[in-house]
Amino acid sequence: IFGATAVSTFGAFWTSLAAFIWAHEGGLYAMTTELDMTLYFLCWGVLVSLLTVITSRISTAHFALFGGVAIVFFLLALGEWNLTAKRVAGYLGLACGVLALYLGYALLLNEVWKGYYLPFGPCKPAAAREVEEETSNLKV
Repeated sequence: IFGATAVSTFGAFWTSLAAFIWAHEGGLYAMTTELDMTLYFLCWGVLVSLLTVITSRISTAHFALFGGVAIVFFLLALGEWNLTAKRVAGYLGLACGVLALYLGYALLLNEVWKGYYLPFGPCKPAAAREVEEETSNLKV
């Protein structure tokens, strides 16, 4: 369920960004300012931050990816006012893209070949694994 939610969410981002830019260029939003784009990117940053919290229970790579994308959105919001922030967001976005490609390939490879060939971090936080190990050793 999380994968479908994440993919459709980012699809909605790209669709809404294209519509926003298209409407602006077409004169529908002729008065669009930096503040509009700042608020737009801030909203997406908050949403991805909420998804990042969920990924902390999936894997380290998921958490790093979504955390990085959240930072990218906040940097893009700041980038409407500061060119350096926009450039840093671009480089971090590229790094997130590489991580996403690796994570997607690792998940697919590990699933199809029924093993753990490419690592992507533990699937549960250490505390949750410890509790699970303790409860599995209990005799009923």
